[in-house]
Parts: sequence; structure tokens; C-alpha cells
Amino acid sequence: MLCCHPEFFRVHFVTQRPRNQGDPPVFLATLRARLDGKTLESVTMKHSDRVLVLDFGDHRLIAELMGKHSNLILIDDENRIVAAAKWVRGAQSSRPILPNTIYLWPPVLDASEPDLHNFELPKVHSKFSKAGFPWSPGFSLKHGAYPVELADRYPSWVPKDSFSIACEQAYRERILSHEFESSQRGLISQLESAVLAREVAIQELCEAIETGGRAGTWQRHAELLMAYASNLPAGSGRILLPDYDGAELEIKLNSEESGKENALRLFEKAKKAKGRLGVLNDQLVRLRGIKHDLDGYLLRALEAQTKQAIDVCLSEIKERRLLLTQVHGSADGRQVKPFEGHRIRELVGPKNHRVLYGENAEANDYLTLRVAKSNDWWLHVRGHTSAHVLVPTSNKPELTPREVLEYAAKVAVQKSPQKHAGFVAVDFTLKKYVRRTKGSPKGTVIYTHEKTLHVEG
Repeated sequence: MLCCHPEFFRVHFVTQRPRNQGDPPVFLATLRARLDGKTLESVTMKHSDRVLVLDFGDHRLIAELMGKHSNLILIDDENRIVAAAKWVRGAQSSRPILPNTIYLWPPVLDASEPDLHNFELPKVHSKFSKAGFPWSPGFSLKHGAYPVELADRYPSWVPKDSFSIACEQAYRERILSHEFESSQRGLISQLESAVLAREVAIQELCEAIETGGRAGTWQRHAELLMAYASNLPAGSGRILLPDYDGAELEIKLNSEESGKENALRLFEKAKKAKGRLGVLNDQLVRLRGIKHDLDGYLLRALEAQTKQAIDVCLSEIKERRLLLTQVHGSADGRQVKPFEGHRIRELVGPKNHRVLYGENAEANDYLTLRVAKSNDWWLHVRGHTSAHVLVPTSNKPELTPREVLEYAAKVAVQKSPQKHAGFVAVDFTLKKYVRRTKGSPKGTVIYTHEKTLHVEG
């Protein structure tokens, strides 16, 4: 086993071959092509340090076991680099590792130390015995493998027949522990981000619902303004009018608008607030349920003791689509706005299905032509203006529940002038049947193969 992992770098014999990881990396394929059938002629530890040279005659394989700088390098008989596990550019190091360049030895702790060629066990054993430490390999789960017995220092000490076996088993346990801790940290981080995002969304929904709850007040203000519109002074920023119960009511005005214009603006504001309340309340119930589930998964992740438990938890979360999609950064490190800044909103529909819609013509155009995939469901109010609504399907549209399409259809109706009508026809089709004709305005499309849902406005 030769490993140049930055944390688990090592060389030792193994009793079990590692599992095949599929297609071999280029470095391994090169080793097979160059060294297959060759004889290992000698092994040298350069200056008795952390550089091991395996000589195969016309090629040498060099293991540099130096922490995060560890590497495996194949050189030819002219000392030129043929292949490497990690290429190192000149900008990264004063000692670059590049194809077909002369190999330079790495710095060692003490260049005066002789090269070590003899690894015969009796000689190694005698050196340890002379130092007062009889050869007795083993390992501790927490502290790793050692060639001498340390049972008095480490209570979890496990003796082994050879140092290689001790290394093999110690690193196996250490790698499993590392994989578990890494998986656990990653899942906890994702869950904490998802919980925080839901908390923010819930807070925003509560504020929007609170605003919608003021629709009655705006409606009353608008009615009073309309009743007294002819008597309102021009250019006023506020006015006192008698309410229905006779008490005086102060109403804020836009000084640049007439009394009638102020009333119409408040009527429209009240109508929009009322129209959104149903969708907002449904969304709030769903988000609170999702946050409750995420809190449960976060507790499971924190209490997990094995990687298998983490994998099961992650599998359930992915199946239920509870984790947020990552927002990637740009090449210069700046965060990229989702949907390139277009006003596209995302809702959580039944069974945690994503539902997206555009808030204006540009957003609709971008959503339909740039975001949507061929087999995503696309919805639009039939024969009238509305938002383009998209239900992503991961290329499996047949698995989308009808209730998700009905929810998306309601979103399309709510985002159209038809939202106060009786029953509204909403067409849905796959995105591959939707296209924009040449020269047509943004957000204007034609579509075929549609089916229709009828939604109450």
C-alpha cells in the first residue's frame, strides 16, 4: 500500500486489497502500463527520511510522505518525471512536479544521514531492543500503530503479529472514523443552513400575512376616501375623516395624487393583500411542517454514532427533497444571485415539490427558456396573461402527483388578472412543447400537447 493522502499518507504491506473504485485514475493507468511485468530490484529510504524509492530498473517510483505535500512520482532512467499522483505548478511551489521535467529531490531533515537499504527484520528488531523497546507491534484506536508495545500508556491497545497489520487495521479504523465525522459535519452543516433558511422564510411569510391582514383597514380607508373625494384638499399628506362609527380616522395620502386616485390605490392594495392570503397561509403551514421535520433530522444527525446512520438519514432527506439547492460562487469568489437576478420565486408545494414562477415578463422568459428542462411541467392560465409556472421533475414527469400540478395551477391563477373569476382554466404541458416564436416579446410563447385543469379563482 502506497498512499499520498494529505492526512493518511503511508507505506505498508496489506492483507486485503482495497476495493476497485471503477475506472483507474491516469496515474494508476500509467503505472500499470510502465511497470506491469517488471521486477522490484531494490527499496531505498532516502537519507533515512520520509522519501521511499522503489527501483524497477528503467523506472523508479518515489513515495514522498510529507503531510499535505505527500506525492507519488514515477521517473524514467533519465530522471525525468513520467507521471505523478499530483501535479504541482511552478506558481504553487519552488519545486514543481510537471511532466517530462527533471525530478528534484525534496528537502530532508538531515542530509548527512545515509540512505537506508536494509529492511531485514532481525536488524530492525535489534535496533529497537538496544534502545530498550522490544519489538512488539500493535495499535490504539485513538493513537494509531506503533512497532513497540504501549499497553501501559494506551488502555485500548491491540497487539498484532506484524507492524504492517497494525498499520493496516489502525488506518482502516481511522479512515472509517474520518469518513463518519466528515459526513456528519457535512450533513449537520446542510441541515443547519436549511433550518435557518426556513426560519427566515417563515418570518417573511408571517410579515406578509400580517400585511395581508390589514386589507380590511385599507378597504375601509379607500371607501371613506371615495365617499369624500370631492371634498379633499389637494396636496395633503394626511386627512381626518369620520369613520362609520362617527369617530375621526386619520388616513395617510400620497400628496401627488387626487382623492380618487388615493382611494383606487388603496382598493388595489387591499385586493392584492386579500388575494395572497390563501396561498401565503398554505405556504406557512407547509414551511412550518418542513422545519419541524428538518429539526428532527438535525437531532438524528447530532446523535448518530456511525456513518451508516448518517447515510440512512441523508437518503431519507434527499428522497423527501428537504435540502436546499446550493448557490454557487463566481470565479472571482463573489456570490452569484440565483437565476441571474431575475425575479423568479420558489415555493414548496405538496410533498416538498418545488414550484417556481416568474414575477414579470423577463423573469417568465428566463424561467421558461433558461431554467426549465425538457421534461419539467409548465403551466399558464389559458387565454389570459399570467405568470409562467414551472414544476421541476428530475426528468420523471410521470411521477409528479396531481395535487402538485393543482397547487401549481392555483399559483398561476393567483398570479394572473383572472384570480377573482369563478373557475379558471389552466393549461399544463411539458416544457419541450413550449417555444417562443422569433420576434415575439419576452414572456410570450406558444405551446402544444396541453391538458387543462380548472381552478377556482
